[in-house]
Amino acid sequence: MARYEEVSTLITDPNVIAEQKRYVKLTKEYKELDNLMKARKEYMQLLDNLNEAKDILAHESDPEMKEMAKEELDTYQNRLPELEEEIKLLLIPADPEDDRNAVLEIRGGTGGDEAAIFAGDLFRMYAKYCEAKGWKLEVSSANEGAAGGFKEIVCSVTGEKVYGTLKYESGVHRVQRVPATETQGRVHTSAASVAVLPEAEPFDVEINEGEIKWDTFRSGGAGGQNVNKVESGVRLRYNWKNPNTGVVEEILIECTETRDQPKNKERALSRLRTFIYDKEHQKYVDDIASRRKTMVSTGDRSAKIRTYNYPQGRITDHRINYTIYNLASFMDGNIQDCIDHLIVAENAERLKESEL
Repeated sequence: MARYEEVSTLITDPNVIAEQKRYVKLTKEYKELDNLMKARKEYMQLLDNLNEAKDILAHESDPEMKEMAKEELDTYQNRLPELEEEIKLLLIPADPEDDRNAVLEIRGGTGGDEAAIFAGDLFRMYAKYCEAKGWKLEVSSANEGAAGGFKEIVCSVTGEKVYGTLKYESGVHRVQRVPATETQGRVHTSAASVAVLPEAEPFDVEINEGEIKWDTFRSGGAGGQNVNKVESGVRLRYNWKNPNTGVVEEILIECTETRDQPKNKERALSRLRTFIYDKEHQKYVDDIASRRKTMVSTGDRSAKIRTYNYPQGRITDHRINYTIYNLASFMDGNIQDCIDHLIVAENAERLKESEL
C-alpha cells in the first residue's frame, strides 16, 4: 500500500517526468502495483460476500433467499482459489523485459533449400499470429532462398506485451516432411532457428553515434524502379566493446526495408541498440536459465524446442511435452494454445522458485 501511494505521487512529479529512464521504470512499477491493488480489492470484497452469504444461510428463514445465498456461496468459493493463485503470481516480480516490443529473427539452418522454405513458413505463421493479435510486423531485412522462403529474415514487432508473449519461440524449430525438391518421396529433417530479442529503448544503451560508419547502396529485388535507382539501402559498422568479455567486436547491420534512406538509417540504429542491449543482458538471461530446470522461455537459443511433423500432422513442443495434431491450423498462425501452455509451465516454475 505504502509503495503504491509513493509511486502514484512520484509519476506526477515534474522532476521525475523529466528523467525519462526513471519515469518509464516507475510507470511500469505503477501498472504492476495497480494490478495487485485491484486483485486485493476484489479479494477483500469476495471475503465480505462470502461471510454475508454464510450469514444468510445461517439466519434466514425464506427458502428463496437461502437458495440464492447458496448459489452465491458456491460461486464465491470457486472464485477464491483462482484469485489466490492470481495474487501469488502478481506478488512474484515480473520480467522487466515482458512489456517491450521485439525483434524477430528467423534463419534457415541445416537442410539447404528446404530449411529456407521452412524459415519462410515460420515467418508466414508469425505474420498471421501478429495480425490476429493486432500487432504491427515490419520486415527490416530479408535474404531470400534460391527455391523460396528465406535464408534469413529480420522483423520488428510492435504492440502490447510483444516480447513477453513471443519470447517462448526462441530456439531451434525442426521440420520433418517430404521437401518440394525431393523426387523419391522421402521424409527429410530440416531446421530453422528463431531468436526473439527485447527491443531496446534509446536510453537503454550508450552508443557513440559519431563512431558509426555509414554506407549506402541500391536495394535489390521488388519495389519498382525507385528501389533499384536510388541508394536507399543503408549499412552501418560499429566497433563495440563487449563489457562481459572485454573484446572489441565489429557490428555490421543492413537495412533495406523502405525506399526512404533516413527511415532505413533510423531502423538500422534501432537494431544496433537492440543487438547491444541483448548482448549486455545475456549474462542476466544466463543467470535466470541456470536457476531454472526446464528453461521454458530463456537460455540456450541453440536448443531444439519444437518439431513440426507433416506426415503425421503433428506439432510437439519438447520443453513441456505438448503434442497436438492440427499442424495446418498451427502453421496458419493459431499458436496461442501452445504459448498459453508454456506460460502456465513458466508460472508454475516461478511459483516454485519463490516458494509461495
